[in-house]
Amino acid sequence: MDVEPMFLRDVENHPDRHSGYVGLMKQLQAARFPVSQIFYLFAFKPDRTKHLERFTQGVMRGPSPLAPGLRELIAAFTSQQNRCLF
Repeated sequence: MDVEPMFLRDVENHPDRHSGYVGLMKQLQAARFPVSQIFYLFAFKPDRTKHLERFTQGVMRGPSPLAPGLRELIAAFTSQQNRCLF
């Protein structure tokens, strides 16, 4: 699936070099995998996305009657139904 070009070129072209997401994005691009646009937000302003990252990890990995793998599967299925990269 191809990712649509972004409209915020400053975000896409000027990531924070200290963000761990920059390396991840480069690995995905080198492997010819599409890079989800939310990674650009995490790479551009990591200080603004820490809370979202912690929230997501809590939901996906925190205590729950559902195993983390099942939560990942539910998220992937929901994303596919919404035609959203996961």
